[in-house]
Amino acid sequence: MSGRGFLPRRVARVSRSVARPPSPPLDGSPLRGRVAVVTGAARGVGAALAVALSHAGARVALLGREEERLREATAGMSSPGLCVEVDVTDLGGLEAAAREVEARLGPADVVVANAGIAVSGPFRDTDPDLWRRVVEVNLLGAANTARAFLPHLTRTRGYFLEIASTAAFGSAPMMSAYCASKAGAESFAQALRGELAPEGIGVGIAYLHWTGTDMIDGLDDNPVLRALRAHQPWFARRVQTPARVAGLLTAGIERRAPAVYAPPWLRWCQPLRPVFPMLVTHISRRELRQRTGPDFAVGTGLLGAGGLADWNAGRPSPRHRRDAYGN
Repeated sequence: MSGRGFLPRRVARVSRSVARPPSPPLDGSPLRGRVAVVTGAARGVGAALAVALSHAGARVALLGREEERLREATAGMSSPGLCVEVDVTDLGGLEAAAREVEARLGPADVVVANAGIAVSGPFRDTDPDLWRRVVEVNLLGAANTARAFLPHLTRTRGYFLEIASTAAFGSAPMMSAYCASKAGAESFAQALRGELAPEGIGVGIAYLHWTGTDMIDGLDDNPVLRALRAHQPWFARRVQTPARVAGLLTAGIERRAPAVYAPPWLRWCQPLRPVFPMLVTHISRRELRQRTGPDFAVGTGLLGAGGLADWNAGRPSPRHRRDAYGN
């Protein structure tokens, strides 16, 4: 990989999880032969990113909660992937996953904290445990991921990418847990960047907008998401495919970019961030006056199959939680 600190090193042997003839990686990619770890890789952006990184020549470890779905996600990869079932809120489990990745692939050069879930609806009506769970997965899960793999990144002088969201730009009503967690994740990554820069470790933040994952399935049926999208400019209402987003993220990883924008025009929103909270408040006040509480109750709650599976799984033990993550 280009950039300070990425030196050639011996390629570790990989234990194949799926047998298939490998395809050649993209010529000239700095990711060729590197080890990449993606959390929330069972579905959505995480699964698409694992495929894109493999096409760029990386050997990819897919981390997530549903082992079978993780294996299915390797179907489009150019090289065999290592699948590790783990809950990102379980630091001990992530540390064990990091040891397995090193033993089978080598120390990670790239770590992507992608795991995330969301809930929509009024704060006062949201189950407190559910609200907390969103923050645990999206924020504490990202911190656990960084903590577990920092020994790898220190040795490889690697790159950590935090998957944030435009939810960090301006917090939207009815999405308080998700917005708080993504703003926190952005702030965490910014602090981490300053700490790790002297060690030659890069830290990037990816800002994602509307992306066609199961998190926004039924977009037009959800009154919260529908209202948010309705007040955006026409170009901002476009829904990107996970493959398109994965391509942009891969290009950013290759550059060790401090910020990755999907879509790219989001970079021009950064100078306008002080205006967004006032604008969102103005629009929200008008929308809420026009609607009653029951209007926002229809179709709200956990967003996507991954979040729903997480919540319904119960908590007897990590091995019995048959859920999945993916932004």
